[in-house]
Amino acid sequence: MKEHSDNFLNDQDESDDLYQDRILQVDPGQGPERIDKYITDKLIGISRNKVQAAIKAGAVTIDDKPIKSNYKLKGGESIKLIVPKQDIDHSKVLAEPIPLDIMYEDDHLMVINKPAGMVVHPAIGNWTGTLLNALAWHLHPAKPADNQPFETEPPGLVHRIDKDTSGVMIVPKTDHSASHLGKQFYDHTIERKYLALVWGSPEPEDGTIEGYIARHAKNRLIYTVIPEEDRGKHAITHYKTIQSYYYVSLVECQLETGRTHQIRVHMKSIGHPLFADEKYGGMQIRKGTVFTKYKQFVQNCFGIMSRQALHARSLGFIHPNTGKHMLFETDLPNDFQQVMDKWEHYLTYRKNNM
Repeated sequence: MKEHSDNFLNDQDESDDLYQDRILQVDPGQGPERIDKYITDKLIGISRNKVQAAIKAGAVTIDDKPIKSNYKLKGGESIKLIVPKQDIDHSKVLAEPIPLDIMYEDDHLMVINKPAGMVVHPAIGNWTGTLLNALAWHLHPAKPADNQPFETEPPGLVHRIDKDTSGVMIVPKTDHSASHLGKQFYDHTIERKYLALVWGSPEPEDGTIEGYIARHAKNRLIYTVIPEEDRGKHAITHYKTIQSYYYVSLVECQLETGRTHQIRVHMKSIGHPLFADEKYGGMQIRKGTVFTKYKQFVQNCFGIMSRQALHARSLGFIHPNTGKHMLFETDLPNDFQQVMDKWEHYLTYRKNNM
């Protein structure tokens, strides 16, 4: 009997890291059988090619030791796999000629600069216009007409960023790349840095935020930091203040873990929600005067960037095939830069007129 994997297609907020570990305990009476066939028979939605790619990438171990695809089970082994969390029916992902800002591409992977406003996975309410719809068209060898599904099942994504967050993402093009990169995300060896504009000035200027993140008890659309380990997921964010504008600050956040809304939740937990982040209180004036001109200035900034001020600035990883370290950085998008310029000018004006 196959073991069913969880379906996260309609839950975009489950996690931005899309790989998890699974444990298969082999029956002591199990007869000799190749491990790749055994896993394929046990887990639904994972092809034998994907299992073999995972084994080659070191994402499958027996008793914590790497093995080869032709390993034959003896019975009683404990198999650990790092596998995708999602079970997506790619036949329903229709191709759309959506432009992609491709920073790098080879036969194994792509690095893209995702714009704010683009959803990563199709789901209820967002069946079109997503990154996967764009990839269905871009990765199709014949460049199909609109509304055609993937010709073959793609390897899948290894991470995602929120709809209204901009910045760098990596997309595997082969099963081997997906398994190798997925393991890097699972092991937290991927280097990820974000730029965030937050209300106020964090104290201390540089620090680490650590806590367990879980869905809010009353509002299931947002997350919060809780003290209970058994109810939340461990999360660590390192931050440092790049520039303080008195009312707001530009902060660099480096993720050690990758939880849903992690930076947004962590910065709110220390009293500095992201600017313009409606879900976490950032659309309210959190610091400043009560004067009408100041309120108008802030509202103008909200008009320029009516989304959370968060940008995935850089991504570093080991190339699955060459073994070389690769690092990609992206500039702030126009809306974010315009708001930064406005705060810079406002602070200068304030200093000159005090």
